[in-house]
Amino acid sequence: MSDSGSDHTAKAVLPPARKRPRLAAGRARAMGLPTRGTTNANRLRRVDRWLVATQVPRLRDAARPLVVDLGYGASAVTTLELVARLGDEVDGLEVVGLEIDPERVASVEADRDPPRVDFRVGGFELAGLQPVVVRAFNVLRQYDEESAARAWQTMCAALGAGGLLVEGTCDEWGRRATWVALDESGPLTLTLSAKASDLERPSDLAERLPKALIHHNVPGQPVHAFLQAFDAAWAAAAGFSTFGPRQRWTASVEALAEQGWPLVGSSRRWRHGETTVRWEAVAPV
Repeated sequence: MSDSGSDHTAKAVLPPARKRPRLAAGRARAMGLPTRGTTNANRLRRVDRWLVATQVPRLRDAARPLVVDLGYGASAVTTLELVARLGDEVDGLEVVGLEIDPERVASVEADRDPPRVDFRVGGFELAGLQPVVVRAFNVLRQYDEESAARAWQTMCAALGAGGLLVEGTCDEWGRRATWVALDESGPLTLTLSAKASDLERPSDLAERLPKALIHHNVPGQPVHAFLQAFDAAWAAAAGFSTFGPRQRWTASVEALAEQGWPLVGSSRRWRHGETTVRWEAVAPV
């Protein structure tokens, strides 16, 4: 199995956009709607660790290793954490935090240190930038499924050559998270990540599924079958609880792999309470 979250085999294509009004555009033609803006230090540590583990080669190979952090909120803390985590691995890293609310951009003026870290007004159009990686977390929960799909299309169209969008959600403390990795052709993978000791069962993560999946977690849909299989594997691995919740999680994921679920990434990621599956295995039908 590949150790990258950007495997290009059997990609799914984004659904075609219907002829409906564009997402709301505000000042500077920033597309989207303001989020609540709430955040906490270390809230996005799980996706950041995945980015370090899987996307550093992509950034190192880029002529300009530019990362966009979309919708960072009322504080720059998670953007600055992203800079620190990736900056140790990528020479010349540039991170631009985008917010649709100009007041939020103004409030983090003291945190600017261009070109290493900057903040601008922008939305799903990515402010005209062409980043190698986009981290967009907790920005699409307020949209309906069709609007979220159009936002995916807009962001993917704005990526630089070979770029990747990572869009997901997490709880307020970052203990439970899911995200989708997409390129210009559409979604590639779904990742589930959690503090295993915080779960009764893996399907507890269903409430954090991306907008494209959350309403499809019903019998007959692939994502529901995947979560049910994960729960069954978790129950069967109860004996591993003696060695700790991480070992139980790892044993559960190993069982999923043995059942033929198309998992992506090495087993090293499993020990962090993380599982990545190819999109086509969970995509709505």
